[in-house]
Amino acid sequence: MAEQIGVALVGTGFGQKVHLPALDAHHRTQVTAVYHRDLAKAEAIAAKHNIPFASDNLDTVLQHPTVQAVSISTPPFLHYDMAKTAIHAGKHVLLEKPTTLNAQESKDLYGLAASKKVAVTLDFEFRFIPAWQRLQELLQSGYVGKMRYVKIDWLGASRANPQRAWNWYARRDQGGGTLGSIGSHSFDYILWLFGEVTKLSATLSTTIHQRPDPNDGDKLKPVTSDDVCNVTLALPDGTPVQVCLSAVTIQGRGHFVEIYGDQGTLVLGNSSQTDYINGFKLMGSQGGADLAEIEIPDRLAFPRVFDDGRIAPIVRVVNQWVESIDQGQAIAPSLREGTYSQLVMDCCWESHDKQQWVNVPSLDKFLS
Repeated sequence: MAEQIGVALVGTGFGQKVHLPALDAHHRTQVTAVYHRDLAKAEAIAAKHNIPFASDNLDTVLQHPTVQAVSISTPPFLHYDMAKTAIHAGKHVLLEKPTTLNAQESKDLYGLAASKKVAVTLDFEFRFIPAWQRLQELLQSGYVGKMRYVKIDWLGASRANPQRAWNWYARRDQGGGTLGSIGSHSFDYILWLFGEVTKLSATLSTTIHQRPDPNDGDKLKPVTSDDVCNVTLALPDGTPVQVCLSAVTIQGRGHFVEIYGDQGTLVLGNSSQTDYINGFKLMGSQGGADLAEIEIPDRLAFPRVFDDGRIAPIVRVVNQWVESIDQGQAIAPSLREGTYSQLVMDCCWESHDKQQWVNVPSLDKFLS
């Protein structure tokens, strides 16, 4: 019988809501410790979820004999130091996106993980959603023929209320903003579905310029992160990919990927503003026929669904992580893919700051 993997929970917001139930649901992983910078909160979380050990010291958590791996879902500006500490301690890491604050940090973690022979998996869950998996199969089978144009819209309203509190998300220097929040996902699934891009042009906008800080008497603080992103990328064959992202579009369109080729069209979309995972429908057309819904085969279905739609695909991410641990080798989405997503994000900021097209280095060249 395969051994259980003891996991420390580091990051107790999204981690407590999504990572923890996903880790509990997988038959090989068990949360055995929790870290929080406030010891009383760490102990309260441990008591609530029957977690055996709690601490406000990360090193102490990593040294605990029940911990072989770590789930990190803290804000992005903490990812590098925490992941580096965990990897140095020889622990496997499940890491939330965006990977780090910049691609050089991601590259450093990539090299360190390889030298320490630990598995690091990124939470790029769109790769594991049934409708997305069917889309990838159809693309691989040549359903659309030679691609002519790819259009991605991800228009949500999570930051549309200007009274939503100022925090790290409002700060570019701490990895906040729409580019990191959802652009990191988009750049990963562009890599998965279409391959690397060669160049890009990006305009990153801030439309809500101040937010109240509840820790400072609701004083208005400046927002330096982006809330709207418009990016044009080019695939190696010249196919343009247009990406429009927003977190401030009230009743926005939702999340859609449209792929147009010389033989057919595929459209994957989810108009829900509350469930970012379930609700995707796949439509297709060949030979000029009307778009029609494409059935998702049962073999791709989640074996179990949850009230929170985000949990089921993350159980599959956890499974990929466990397989990577068992096999002793990186399996996508690993730090390699996490570094790529971060590299494209860095190029977006470079393009925006310089107001010009930017060449995106090949991943192999960047990692060498």
